[in-house]
Amino acid sequence: MRVAVDAMGGDHAPAEVVAGAVAAAERLGLEVLLVGPDEAVREQLKRHRPPAHRVRVVHASQQVGMDESPTTALRRKPDNSITKGLELVRSGQADAFFSAGNTGAVMAASLLTLGRVEGVDRPAVAAVLPSLRGRLVALDVGANVDCRPRHLLQFALMGSVYAERVLGIPSPRVGLLSNGEEAGKGNELVVRTAELLRTTDLNFVGNVEGRQVFFGACDVLVCDGFVGNVVLKLGEGMAQGLFQIIREEVRRSLRAKFAVWLLRPRLRALRRRIDYTEYGGAPLLGVRGVVVIGHGASNAHAVYNALRVAQEEVRQRLPEVIQRETLRLAACPAADAAST
Repeated sequence: MRVAVDAMGGDHAPAEVVAGAVAAAERLGLEVLLVGPDEAVREQLKRHRPPAHRVRVVHASQQVGMDESPTTALRRKPDNSITKGLELVRSGQADAFFSAGNTGAVMAASLLTLGRVEGVDRPAVAAVLPSLRGRLVALDVGANVDCRPRHLLQFALMGSVYAERVLGIPSPRVGLLSNGEEAGKGNELVVRTAELLRTTDLNFVGNVEGRQVFFGACDVLVCDGFVGNVVLKLGEGMAQGLFQIIREEVRRSLRAKFAVWLLRPRLRALRRRIDYTEYGGAPLLGVRGVVVIGHGASNAHAVYNALRVAQEEVRQRLPEVIQRETLRLAACPAADAAST
């Protein structure tokens, strides 16, 4: 299995990206195609001893900066590492693509290069989050800030497929993020989407309030990209802030320092449970290929886990399953109601 990796994407590229990719090649048995300036990538490879037959460099002379306009950069830089990596997927030279670079550029290039899965109006970025019952999939978390009910209906379907196939959750429970759990609560988008979801064979459990999300109220959390991105960033900030508060309080007491020393193994386990690097990257669902988008601050461990996620998506033939299920959904009465 081959995975194309944007070696120049992210705040810590290419050093951390190359390190994570080499680890994936060694421990996951992947063939990794590192896409980026030949000289810069090979300079980083000198710090490792990757299996020669599992790590290759594919030259791309340009890169898209994190603060660049996606469409402008893609147009002015045709030999960029994002487009070049996606072209490897389109041509069959790679089975998946990963980048921790400019998210907007990855999404735009994926649509231009790979296209949408038949039956999907808008691809969505999904994020795997921790909950008291294990893990949940939240989507969309940034690709589509303005949505219609049919878009959220498709998000629910794609999220269910991902939760079942990749996370191994049988009959995943689908929840719709709202300002109240009672039926009829929410804005027009939420109310109409809930009506549509009730007509499908998805395991729809109703509206989910923000305070219920991390308590395991659902396995798939559906919302538009604006709300989803706020939830994602708020959860990330809360986790980081909580640990910072704990550090500050511990410094004020010798007894607290001793207690923390005793609890170190459990605290490390807790940190791993809420650490985004353990979850790797966010899959871009609804495009004709496996694309995983990493956090801009991804380190080597996050890159490794993102490639592990990509490997599992390829094994499960996720784009094909999503297409089959969306076409099945399009044939049901809910699809006709969603298009109005």
